Amino acid sequence: MPTPGFPPNTLDSEGTPIWIAELAEDDPNHTLHVVRGIEPAEALQVLGANPELFQSCELPDSKPDEWTSLPCAALGTQPGTSATLLAGRVGEWTFVYDDAGFTCGEEDTKALSDKGRTAATSVYTINADASLVYAVDGEQLKWINVDDLDLDEDLPDMPAELRAAFEAAGNVPMEDFEPGEADGDVVMRAACALAGLALTLDDIRRLPLLVVPFG
Repeated sequence: MPTPGFPPNTLDSEGTPIWIAELAEDDPNHTLHVVRGIEPAEALQVLGANPELFQSCELPDSKPDEWTSLPCAALGTQPGTSATLLAGRVGEWTFVYDDAGFTCGEEDTKALSDKGRTAATSVYTINADASLVYAVDGEQLKWINVDDLDLDEDLPDMPAELRAAFEAAGNVPMEDFEPGEADGDVVMRAACALAGLALTLDDIRRLPLLVVPFG
């Protein structure tokens, strides 16, 4: 099984965690933050969101068009006018999904991991650039660029918790891939595996969620 940490029906055909694929617009440029030991509202504030604009969120049944994410549709804002941040918590881990990739810097991840916390940020851009930052207690321990990632060679040098997440994420071989070459969605799967987010969108809908415009 190429993705051992993900049960059936939790990935789409390209290996993207299904709940992220179903939140995103059709051609996404997005970010996923995961952080252990912090509430969603605090995580949003660490990322610079305005608490006066926080709203409880019930995700709509569907997206109105290919350019609108579900969180954006929930806010009723026009695509391109701002990012939309969606936050929730599963067990010890909080996630923040940024539908426009406005919060993707290394400093964001380090700030989320401050005060002894662990955080990771996975990024996938409209140009198919993919990366992951992993930080503990305010210090960046690993930055991974998928273009340079060789799973066979690089996994042993990762921090143990992150290595286990990448092992759970596995790989989705693509046509013409070399042995050990990682697919572009591996960082989204690894962040989800780290935080126990091998979920469906229905699982996400059952959580208390916060949404806020950003930028």
